[in-house]
Amino acid sequence: MQIPTHELTADDLELIEYARAIVEANTDGEAGVHTMGAAVRGADGTMYGGINLYHFTGGPCAELVALGNARASGARELSTIVAVGNLGRGVVGPCGRDRQVLFDYHPGIRVLLPTARGVVAGVQIKDLMPFVTAWSLEEGSKTYDGEQPGTP
Repeated sequence: MQIPTHELTADDLELIEYARAIVEANTDGEAGVHTMGAAVRGADGTMYGGINLYHFTGGPCAELVALGNARASGARELSTIVAVGNLGRGVVGPCGRDRQVLFDYHPGIRVLLPTARGVVAGVQIKDLMPFVTAWSLEEGSKTYDGEQPGTP
């Protein structure tokens, strides 16, 4: 499977830096090896951030906190998301749960991802979810047929 990618833009680099600044300012320190920061860009260009609340029982990932922050701020259309690890770990791809939530709410969102070639842009969440099922309030879970799923 060939997933289309693009070089990072100035906006992408700005989003990465925003997420990095969030995680470095709010890390749990040397013991906080799981601290992550995330940033998401609204369709209007506004950036929203989030930090995870790591706990041994789980907890919300930084990406989900950033999505909640954007939603609470009135953003409904999002274009790009990135997560960055503390202590210089750099860009980290979203976990499976985050991918499903991103797909259900924002199937066209671009994800910035680390690869063997470095960080790349332009990867749509739907391309990271082969054989995905889409969920909507009206229809529940069904096989994704390429149509925009309903918003939960």
